[in-house]
Amino acid sequence: MFSISKFISKYITGRNRSMFADDIERNSDELISCIAGKKVLVIGGAGTIGSSFIRAVLPFKPAQLVVVDISENGLTELTRDLRSTYKMYVPEDYRTYPLNFSDPVFEKIFRQNNGFDIVANFSAHKHVRSEKDRWSVQVLLENNVLKARKLLDLLTEIPPQHFFCVSTDKAANPVNIMGASKRVMEDMIMAYSDKFKITTARFANVAFSNGSLPAGFIERMMKRQPLSSPSDVKRYFVSPDESGQICMLACLLGKNREIFFPKLGEEQMMTFSSIADKFLSELGYEVVYCQSEEEARKMAAELPEDSNKYPVYYFKSDTTGEKSFEEFYVPGEHLDMERFNALGVIDSVQPRPLDELNDFLAKLTDILADQSTTKAEIVSVMQNYLPNFVHEEKGKNLDQKM
Repeated sequence: MFSISKFISKYITGRNRSMFADDIERNSDELISCIAGKKVLVIGGAGTIGSSFIRAVLPFKPAQLVVVDISENGLTELTRDLRSTYKMYVPEDYRTYPLNFSDPVFEKIFRQNNGFDIVANFSAHKHVRSEKDRWSVQVLLENNVLKARKLLDLLTEIPPQHFFCVSTDKAANPVNIMGASKRVMEDMIMAYSDKFKITTARFANVAFSNGSLPAGFIERMMKRQPLSSPSDVKRYFVSPDESGQICMLACLLGKNREIFFPKLGEEQMMTFSSIADKFLSELGYEVVYCQSEEEARKMAAELPEDSNKYPVYYFKSDTTGEKSFEEFYVPGEHLDMERFNALGVIDSVQPRPLDELNDFLAKLTDILADQSTTKAEIVSVMQNYLPNFVHEEKGKNLDQKM
C-alpha cells in the first residue's frame, strides 16, 4: 500500500523523524503549562496546517477546542480523523463551526465563550494562484488583511494569552500580491502587540497539503490525467506534521513580536518536477516527457489501462507572481539562531508606525471600494507601502495552465 507520509519522509524531507521533535521534547514542560486545561480557538482549522496544529496541540490536553472553518466537509473530515486516531486525546468540549470568522455569529460565539486562552488563525488565501484579476485580488486582500484586522479588534475585548497568525516565506521580499498581503499582515498583527502577545511564522511549502501541486498529482492519476509542473521553481518543504509543530512552537514558546522559520539550507530545496518523477517511479511507472500540454493530454487519454508508462509535461515558469526560489528573512531583520534546535527566530520586531499602517489600510479600503479600480492600481498602492515589493506582471496566471 502506498503511503504518502513515507514517501514524504523518503523523497522530500529526507527525515524519518520530525525536525522539531527535539525542540518539542526539550520544551515539553512549558508546552504542558501553556496548553493543559486551556481554551483553544483554531480559525481555518480544517486546512492542512490548521489541522496539523490541532494534532500537535491535543496531546498536551487542552480543556476546550473550538474550530472554525468555511469548509463544512473539511470540518467533518477533521472530526472523523481525530476520532479515528489511536490514542488521540479529544477534549470533552470539542466544537466545530462551518462559518467565516468575520461573520457576526462568530463574534457571538467568542463573547459567549468569554474568549480563549490560545487563538491561532490559519484562515488565509495562500496560493499564488489567487492572483488573477482585480476581483480575485480584492478577495485575497480582504481575507488576509482587512478581515484579519476585524478579528484583532474583537480579540482586544478579551485578550488571549497567545495569539498566532500564519505567514509565509513569500512575505520575505514579495514578488506576488499574496506574499505582499502576508507581509502587510505581519505589520498589522504586530501593531496589536501592546494589547496581547503576537507571534507568527514564515515557513516552507507543506508537502502534499490541500490544493498543493503534489496533492494534485494524486488527483490527476485518479482521473488518468497527465502530471504537469514547472521545472525551474525550487521550494523548501516540510511535512504536514512538521507544519503544525512549527506553528505550535511559535504560538506557545515565542515571545511577543517574534517571527519563526525552519532552519533549512538551500541544498534542501527541490523542484516540483523532481517530486513528480519520484512519485511516478515509486508507483512503478516509466515517465514519458511530453513537449506540450496537448501531447500529454492525448497520451494520457489513449494509454491502455495496464500501461506502465505515464505522461508528464514540465515547463519553464512564465506566470505572474512565481519566484524561482524562496527565502525566510531579509537583511536588517535580527536573527536568533541559538534558542531552538530547528527553528530560527526573527526577534525584536518593531511595529510599523500605526499612522503609516492606518493610512495604508484606509487607502486600500478606498481603492477596493471603487468599481473602476484596476489590478495595477492596487499593486501601486501596495508598493508605496512595501518598497521591496517587486511585482512583474506577465499577463498569464496559473489558471491558464494545466
